[in-house]
Amino acid sequence: QLQLVESGGGLVQPGGSLRLSCAASEFTLDYYTIGWFRQAPGREREGVSCISSSGGSTNYADSVKGRFTISRDNAKNTVYLQMNSLKPEDTAVYYCAAAMFRLCSLLNEYDSWGQGTQVTVSS
Repeated sequence: QLQLVESGGGLVQPGGSLRLSCAASEFTLDYYTIGWFRQAPGREREGVSCISSSGGSTNYADSVKGRFTISRDNAKNTVYLQMNSLKPEDTAVYYCAAAMFRLCSLLNEYDSWGQGTQVTVSS
């Protein structure tokens, strides 16, 4: 079973940046669409961004458009989420998820999930 590991979370001041990584160790991500999701305390999990297996198609939630950028490096078997101009409302646990041969989607339709990485935006 595909195992995903997120990294790169932490504490950052408002306006700062973080880059999250999503890596797989035993399987290639070449055929997987990858999504990033987040869940804040007391709130439902929401889709943040996704990228198709080729990298040719991406999508973003309105709340992060223009601030977040998703990318992938298939040679490194890793997908990234560059987060700039972070706001306190971006505070959440961020998860990456994978689905094989699926269209890029911000809906909760993915098959494999990582354990999450905490992002805290606070002064």
